[in-house]
Amino acid sequence: MNKVIEIRDCTAAYGENKVLDHVSLHIDKGEFVVIIGPSGCGKTTLLKMINGLVAPVEGEVKIKGESLADCDLVAMRRSIGYAVQGAKLFPHKRVEENICYVPGLVKKMTAEDRRELAGRMLELVQLPRELASRFPSQLSGGQKQRVGIARAIAAKPDILLMDEPFGAVDEITRKGLQEELLALQQKTGMTVVFITHDIGEAFKLGSRILIMKEGMIWQEGMKEELLRNPRDGFVKKLLDR
Repeated sequence: MNKVIEIRDCTAAYGENKVLDHVSLHIDKGEFVVIIGPSGCGKTTLLKMINGLVAPVEGEVKIKGESLADCDLVAMRRSIGYAVQGAKLFPHKRVEENICYVPGLVKKMTAEDRRELAGRMLELVQLPRELASRFPSQLSGGQKQRVGIARAIAAKPDILLMDEPFGAVDEITRKGLQEELLALQQKTGMTVVFITHDIGEAFKLGSRILIMKEGMIWQEGMKEELLRNPRDGFVKKLLDR
């Protein structure tokens, strides 16, 4: 298999607070890896490290064979979609401009190109095309979240990083977005790393599930492996929720 993400014995810390403790991980092209674990276990820091937003104090991160310590991080991030809870849209840009921001950096786009791309992405996340002309302040929390997802996938990234992206949407919409994401991933073959607190969501989406505890990957495997052979009571309790 073709490794697209490699984390080699990485430790990360904020000041004196160690957040990741000698983590090693590789993710192959086309995998859908879901990370689950309690708050403060290092899930978000691990995702940020993959995107070069947090540098390890020890170890190495490689994306598509290239070390993040040596590469052009700005250029690298343009091939990585990143969707976080809360969306973090550009408040001064309309929805269309938000969605087309990264594709517009990669190639020149006409007004018609932007309109068509934004419309397709909005439909993909179950929003009406008419929202393209609105500003983020004119959207509900759930709408902002879905626009954030649309922006993350608009440039057809090789790698998609998602940090609880469906946390602000209702249950019916959430199930629809899960189906759309699975279909998109299977169609494009992109690699997805997805954080959730919902074990049902993890089981539905993940081809591989990582369970984190205290800055370490505590156990990993497919749904059936984890259910059949949980490492300890912590894992069993997490899986039984």
